[in-house]
Amino acid sequence: MISEKPDKAKFASYLLKYGVPLVISVGLCWLLFRGDDIDLSDMWQTVKRECDFRWMVANIVLGLMAQVFRAFRWRIQLRALDIRPSLWQLILSIFGTYSVNLVFPRLGEVWRTGYIAAREKASFTTVFGSMVADRLADTLTVLLLMLAVFIPAGAQLGQYLNQSGGAMAGLFSLLTSPVLWGALIASLIAVVVIFMKYPEHRIVAKVREIFGGLWKGFAVIIRMRGKGQWLLLTLLIWGCYFFSFYCAMQSFPLTSELVSVHGLLAVAVCFVLSSLSMGVPSNGGIGPWQWAVIFGLALYSSDIPGLTHEYALAFANLVMGVQTLILILQGLFTFGCIALTRRADKS
Repeated sequence: MISEKPDKAKFASYLLKYGVPLVISVGLCWLLFRGDDIDLSDMWQTVKRECDFRWMVANIVLGLMAQVFRAFRWRIQLRALDIRPSLWQLILSIFGTYSVNLVFPRLGEVWRTGYIAAREKASFTTVFGSMVADRLADTLTVLLLMLAVFIPAGAQLGQYLNQSGGAMAGLFSLLTSPVLWGALIASLIAVVVIFMKYPEHRIVAKVREIFGGLWKGFAVIIRMRGKGQWLLLTLLIWGCYFFSFYCAMQSFPLTSELVSVHGLLAVAVCFVLSSLSMGVPSNGGIGPWQWAVIFGLALYSSDIPGLTHEYALAFANLVMGVQTLILILQGLFTFGCIALTRRADKS
């Protein structure tokens, strides 16, 4: 009887971590295809007839380059912590992260931390802290891009949302809700009070120890050498992501026409929306990513004859399908290399 509660808690934890994202992915994909006007055979014909796969190859290459640049950037942070894995190990860890996230959302970051920590016999929390800093840098980049893009595109975005059943009013109502902000502030105050009043408590001490290791890995950005290289690599990472998406839009004639008519701002709006969608817990962004891209295309599709919801859906599904296939191949390549390396180490 005593062991049932931990087992149930463990099951609930796994359900929240892996079950909920899977349900979100499946549910959003079902919503994409549930309409009577969605014809999968017509969608496939659109892909075969109109897609220029040369642009898709460029999309793949730039996406892989972004991951390699990410490995270079993480190496700078780890070296400042006196953790020196080879660049090859770091590239494998980045490749593996995205593949693991495809199956187990958010576990990829934990896996890559554990892989590097085990290989280098380093503190897991310290390596994890450097990974958190890596991800927070991406979050900050997306927020800056959002401000840079949505301010000039605000009129177009507001006009579209106001035509969609008062979606703008609902969004602002949520973000300005006193209940939401009151709950967040109250939770923060409660945590601070507990930590100040019970500093010697076993749980509080353990949390302090964990956050100490995390902070050590995170704060290294402030004092590390090579800040200029780190910033340059950040620009290269997100430049590759952006132009990878640009190449994807050039692969279909109507999305390419949208780029010609509305310029890079339209590409940037769709790109930022797709980047924001990756924050939704799902398997590799499947589902939320397509919704975000279709929404972005809809903002500019009124003066592009033929750029219908079905056409946008074909485009988004092809790009996501290619990305998913590449992640699967990356995973097979990565874990095959790791297995061979371990066998060589034992012999």
